[in-house]
Amino acid sequence: MSALNDRVALVTGASRGVGKGIALALGSAGATVYITGRSYDQAAGPLPGSLAETAAEIASRGGRAIPLRCDHSVDADVEAVFERITADSGGLDILVNNVYCVPDGPMFDTPFWQQPLSMWDEMHRVGLRSHYVASRLAVPHMVAQKRGLIAHISSFGGRSYQLNVAYGVGKAAVDRMARDMGHELRDHGVACVSLWPGIVRTERILAFADQLPFDLSNSESPEFTGRAIIALATDPALMQRSGRVWIVAELAREYEFTDIDGSQPPPLMASSRGGEKR
Repeated sequence: MSALNDRVALVTGASRGVGKGIALALGSAGATVYITGRSYDQAAGPLPGSLAETAAEIASRGGRAIPLRCDHSVDADVEAVFERITADSGGLDILVNNVYCVPDGPMFDTPFWQQPLSMWDEMHRVGLRSHYVASRLAVPHMVAQKRGLIAHISSFGGRSYQLNVAYGVGKAAVDRMARDMGHELRDHGVACVSLWPGIVRTERILAFADQLPFDLSNSESPEFTGRAIIALATDPALMQRSGRVWIVAELAREYEFTDIDGSQPPPLMASSRGGEKR
């Protein structure tokens, strides 16, 4: 519970999935965790999960979470979140850009010329532009205190084909954003990285497990990525990792942490020396 004592974190899109897992891990490590999403006390859509449920689970572990309803496609909503954090805590130590939009429509097995143009717009508005907006609002606090960590949650889709064209382009752009933000922030003591989880046992994956073209034998819990962020945030040499893409499973081996069941899931794709420069 002491690794992140006195740290303030914001995890976007924390009603369920990887975002919820990250928030649980950071809260369990002692951070005060602000969490955002559109579902405050009722699940939106068919999948379970809400901000209130995430906050309650963090509290049950002895942590502290502040749920804030936010539509990350609306800049005013995001600005209000940062105004609240500033009023409450005076600053921010860790920003996890995790929020993502899964549009309605054909995601798989449909070529881009047969998909609606809205597929591109929705995926990039929340999941790419949203990360830029939150980072833009977080950085002044971090620069003023000369420390901080921004973690973009990306995927192997930034390098290899997954789902569709819009998805891959968005993830590659997130990875590039980490590189360029890291470059501009380097002299200010603020780190920016992009993280690639593996196959994660999210509510969505579990709901469609019988339809997936792979099994979950080497999958990760949603909290595994959170443990990677804890390791990075507490690393005195964090700035040496800034501006790069890191595979969560490789970080587990380097920092010697495990998933919640004590396992170390293997990396889905090997990379040289802990992350490929993008």
